Amino acid sequence: MLHALFILSALATAYSSPFVGRSEVLKTAVNSATDFCMILPKNGHTNIGDSEHPGGMSNYCSREGLHNAPNAGSLPDNFWRNVEYKTGNGFVQLTGCINAASVEQLNVNDDGGQYDSSGGAGGHGNPRGSICVGYAHYVELVEPAGSRACIRCCNNPSDCPTTTDRSGCPKVIPGNYFDCA
Repeated sequence: MLHALFILSALATAYSSPFVGRSEVLKTAVNSATDFCMILPKNGHTNIGDSEHPGGMSNYCSREGLHNAPNAGSLPDNFWRNVEYKTGNGFVQLTGCINAASVEQLNVNDDGGQYDSSGGAGGHGNPRGSICVGYAHYVELVEPAGSRACIRCCNNPSDCPTTTDRSGCPKVIPGNYFDCA
């Protein structure tokens, strides 16, 4: 009887963990303008804000970026219309204009939202536990209605602010946005 209680207790502990049942950690990556991965809604034609729940998001990579997350979905070559790759002291980023209609997961009329590694409930990220390959933190905004997106991976959390998500890409991640429209 005691043995059965121990087994039940162990199973209850294991299945209450937020990471059990998760096939892998969702990964972002920025290695170049053509070698990258981003988080997007898992289901088609979904607003960013509506995807922000466990299981509502997935990672998608450029063709060259799939080595960062082999089980990720693929982004089309024309996802970025104009993009700038920039590196700095402890950070790397992509900023620019996107072709939101090229990705089935996005609602082209959505004002957008933010994914990150250090915000969300308890500072565990949204999606929880997500990472940027090679960096301690990341912040990503996707703004389909504005044809704009940005992602920054950084070592210092102050370089990846997570509290200004309603301010838009240019405020959160300064960079070149090519007058996206």
